[in-house]
Amino acid sequence: MSSVTLGAIVFACLFGAALVGVLIRTRLPSHHLDSDSKDAIRMSTAVVGTLSALALGLLIASAKNVFDHAEAELQTSAARVLLLDRAMAQYGPETSDARSRLHRLVEIRLAQGWGPASLAIDPYDASQSIEPIQAQLRDLLPRTEPQRLLQTRALEVSGQLAEARWMLVEASAEGLPTAFLIILVFWLAWLFATFGLQAPANPTVIGVMLICSLSVAGAVFLVVDMAHPYMGVIHVSDGPLREALAHLGKR
Repeated sequence: MSSVTLGAIVFACLFGAALVGVLIRTRLPSHHLDSDSKDAIRMSTAVVGTLSALALGLLIASAKNVFDHAEAELQTSAARVLLLDRAMAQYGPETSDARSRLHRLVEIRLAQGWGPASLAIDPYDASQSIEPIQAQLRDLLPRTEPQRLLQTRALEVSGQLAEARWMLVEASAEGLPTAFLIILVFWLAWLFATFGLQAPANPTVIGVMLICSLSVAGAVFLVVDMAHPYMGVIHVSDGPLREALAHLGKR
């Protein structure tokens, strides 16, 4: 389920709960909403509200950490692509085919873009991985000590790139726990229902609840979207890869 769809569902649940609370208020006997009853409702609401705020704050912090880590990992991978290309260039003309393959690999990755379609590509497809380049590097026969050192360095960097690719494949299958999100939405819906239960049914109150529901749903959308940094509306920039591509293949 996309983050936009989930945000819309959360908005519908919260605003719907608020409207249900307003509707119930009009049907309850007056003594159910006297001052003592409202005090008890506010106390219980305060407990649930505190729990919801803590849970939402932790989710936002966790999602931001995931996004920042993915952004840093992409920048690191772009730098490693350049290092690999320079190491192969210094090795000699024997690596020209491997360098061309590396250039095509970055072009393919940029053409795929970010999103579920790009992550759904078969990770074992050799044309989409750096493993053929590693095989070419292993087949090299260094004639001098500098070439041997460059081959070792190129294999090391290519191994780091391969590791980053598989980490991306594994991370794409992860996400926020569904049960946790369901419980959080339930808490929030309960809060909004109690807000409607204590508020008079007039356009001002309905409008405020509409905006509040939209704001909270927006926060949930941000959490889910940033927890998938290569798939959501808010995603990491491909700028580092494009910058690396512009420098690949140069002497």
